[in-house]
Amino acid sequence: MSTARERARAALTAEILESARGQLATVGAAALSLRAVARDLGLASSALYRYFASRDELLTALIIEGYDAIGAAAEAADVPTAQPRTRWHAICAAVRAWALAHPHEYALLYGSPVPGYAAPQDTVAAAGRVGTALGRVLGDAARAGVLPPAEHRRTSLVTPAAAEALGGEHPDLDDAVRARALLTWSSVYGLISFELFGHFAGVVTDLDAFFTEQVGELADLLGL
Repeated sequence: MSTARERARAALTAEILESARGQLATVGAAALSLRAVARDLGLASSALYRYFASRDELLTALIIEGYDAIGAAAEAADVPTAQPRTRWHAICAAVRAWALAHPHEYALLYGSPVPGYAAPQDTVAAAGRVGTALGRVLGDAARAGVLPPAEHRRTSLVTPAAAEALGGEHPDLDDAVRARALLTWSSVYGLISFELFGHFAGVVTDLDAFFTEQVGELADLLGL
């Protein structure tokens, strides 16, 4: 069981992160300030530094939290007993819904880099959760025998770690298939980013229908 001190620390950490998310909405990630968060919470700056030693440490916490949240949304949408194409659509729709509901957090994850900040290795596992959810669909489709046979025509362009996340080992999952999986994964984010940042304004008449149709095109590319 946690102690009263641990519960108090967890509660204040949550308040700090909530205040920091508010700053993302008002001033953006580049202007995120520990001093401003401290003022918002009525704390001395020195007290805040006991929780986050620097702005970069606070940014990292926000990034991991965001990746975990969008990853959890993707995982919750997946129904392993459903058909692979249905699962693909459900995961992509859940990622888009999360992004539209949390535009500033999404922008922190997939928008412009924050000047002077380099994400540490700590963020990698959380960042891969959506890709791993999509890769699980691909791997399950291969093991169910519903993917087209692999072409086995290319040398490796995908790292072993990425290959493991994108369905694991199977005769129907060669490097060409995995490269297409990376293309489709990044394309989903491209569709969402164009919508969220206004690049489809005056171009697309029905954003919901357009997204669903293009996600289907990406599923076709994967052979789902």
